[in-house]
Amino acid sequence: MSILLLGATSDIGTEIVKLIGEGEQVVLAARDPEKIPELPGTTHTLAFEATDLDSHRALVEEAERLAGPIDTAIVAFGILGDQERAETDEHHAAEIALVDYVAQISMLTVLADHMSSGRIVAFSSIAGWRPRRANYVYGSTKAGLDAFCQGLADRLHGTDLELYIARPGFVIGSMTEGMSPAVMSVRPEQVARAVVERFGRPGTFWIPPGLLVLATIMNLVPRPIWRHMPR
Repeated sequence: MSILLLGATSDIGTEIVKLIGEGEQVVLAARDPEKIPELPGTTHTLAFEATDLDSHRALVEEAERLAGPIDTAIVAFGILGDQERAETDEHHAAEIALVDYVAQISMLTVLADHMSSGRIVAFSSIAGWRPRRANYVYGSTKAGLDAFCQGLADRLHGTDLELYIARPGFVIGSMTEGMSPAVMSVRPEQVARAVVERFGRPGTFWIPPGLLVLATIMNLVPRPIWRHMPR
């Protein structure tokens, strides 16, 4: 059995592999394979362009050819994008949507169709719970992805294939470098540990768990106030 990490330069994805990859066959897929860090396990690397949707199924098949049947698939690729640029540049707005939503549901569909057992890890975000003026393009992709994952989880319920949908808060990492941390911020290693500790109980979970309280309050904020909320 093997582990497939899609987005092998992801802070969170690599931290998960550090926790579960020792002694395992691990396939690391990234746009720039030369930037993939050294990770535990017997590793194989593949070039992966998330926006090339036609390549998704072939990549999963190649991963299995290299390392054997996939037991754990971690879908960790994505971009934050530039909100200010996306407000006037329709191509950039579409790029964010393509990477963070369309490519995600494409790969998740391939994995759910290809794998008969094991587990798939997907990443939603507090940003998608109630998208804000300050990051509504990225937030909208996470809202859509979260909705897709809820339906996919229902479809897989009762099968031998488990879907884990992590909803972390603001993650302090390379993607958010230079940004001021938000309330209940977490680091990649905290998210990774929460994901691994969740194994055996598929479904949706907040990281940290107390974020659910904040999310509930967010829904009560009147829109005239909400539209001025920072990222």
